[in-house]
Amino acid sequence: MTTSRDVARAHAGLLLWAGLVGLSFPVVGLLTPGLPPLLLTAIRFCIAALGIWPLVRGQSALRPSRAGAWLYAAMGLCLTGFFGAMFWAAHRITAVSMATLFVSVPLLAYLLGLAWRVERLAWRLPAILVVGALGALGLAWAEAGGSWRGVAFGTGEAVFFLGCVASALYPVLSKWGLEKGWLAASAGVRTFWSLLLGGGLIGLVGLLRGGAPALASLGAMDAAILIYLGLFSSALTFWLQQRATAVLTPGAVTAYGYLVPFVSMLVLFVRQPGAMGREWLPGSLLVLVAIAALLRRDARARRASVATDAAGRR
Repeated sequence: MTTSRDVARAHAGLLLWAGLVGLSFPVVGLLTPGLPPLLLTAIRFCIAALGIWPLVRGQSALRPSRAGAWLYAAMGLCLTGFFGAMFWAAHRITAVSMATLFVSVPLLAYLLGLAWRVERLAWRLPAILVVGALGALGLAWAEAGGSWRGVAFGTGEAVFFLGCVASALYPVLSKWGLEKGWLAASAGVRTFWSLLLGGGLIGLVGLLRGGAPALASLGAMDAAILIYLGLFSSALTFWLQQRATAVLTPGAVTAYGYLVPFVSMLVLFVRQPGAMGREWLPGSLLVLVAIAALLRRDARARRASVATDAAGRR
């Protein structure tokens, strides 16, 4: 049974998730240029799975059922689809186009959640997601220097959008599998299998693209960065997301993605205060309003649930 404390912890964890993901981008920029991104992602995911292994070893739910194994494989394909599309499109479309399309993920997760019957048809959550999307678009616009130049929709954008659909489907499948009883109740076990299968599939794609020789330039600093990213920006963030998925709906979980560019903006402000201008303000305010509205929505739902339970006990 989900308690008010579980919901509060899920939201707190997602706030930490947004901070860790937002802080990971400057760290990724420290890697040696020219390294194969798909293979780096695969190594990062495998490090993350190894980091989680001591926490899940010996658990009775570690070995999935046949249905669970297929579902974990589908979740791994979702991760492969997103990262594969992202790296393929990175050199074919602009960063602004990618940021603009990525804004669609929470709304896509909500719509897919409706199709899988893990979301409820209502107006409040979609309205919050639209406000957050507008805020994220505002931050993307500010990062692009106050211009939408370069935003278009061609083959590259279509491929990346399909990757966004795959990203949105990941929490939907997690929630659906939990409700079906096909996935482990342990967030650690679900995280372990998602990362292990996702990393394996991404690594296979990277090897097929011939990226292995470029790994020869991997240095000690690169290895240290990958270990940090694997343990904190992958293992911990995926675990936080999986823990929240057991309590919240896919749309609410992915809505915290709107905070990631906000965190990146704060990092930019600390590093280059002179680069910040008033153009960052509208998007920032809308993102904060959306997250505050999401927290208020769930707080009201928790209070209503407590009142209903109290009335039932009388």
